[in-house]
Amino acid sequence: MKKIVIINGPNLNLLGKRETSIYGTEGFDQFLDQLKSRYPDIEINYYQSNIEGEIINAIQEHGFSADGIILNPGGYTHTSVAIGDAVASITTPVIEVHISNINAREEFRKISHVSAKAKGTICGLGLKGYDLAVEYFKQL
Repeated sequence: MKKIVIINGPNLNLLGKRETSIYGTEGFDQFLDQLKSRYPDIEINYYQSNIEGEIINAIQEHGFSADGIILNPGGYTHTSVAIGDAVASITTPVIEVHISNINAREEFRKISHVSAKAKGTICGLGLKGYDLAVEYFKQL
């Protein structure tokens, strides 16, 4: 059985409540239950933190044993060289996912310290981006 780990960064625990015009009205826990039911043949683990170092720890913890990591670093995408370095340091492939189209938002959001170190990036497709990342890892 393939093992995929989803790691979400700051404020993503508030999905469904915060800025619903950008991020939608569905909470991540509800979406995760649906995702797991769509992929019963894949072990999907989930981790969320608002703390940069904890996100790095999770990347390192799963970065040599999981078949794939889906990473939404949230606001740390644009500020954390350390998260980008953690992605570069592991052997597990990482797909960077963003719910909104970060390239169509404020200028500072167009900078990612993760994208160049990730296997690929999906942005602007809402929660469907996580589905697409699982599909990618399923085919590996």
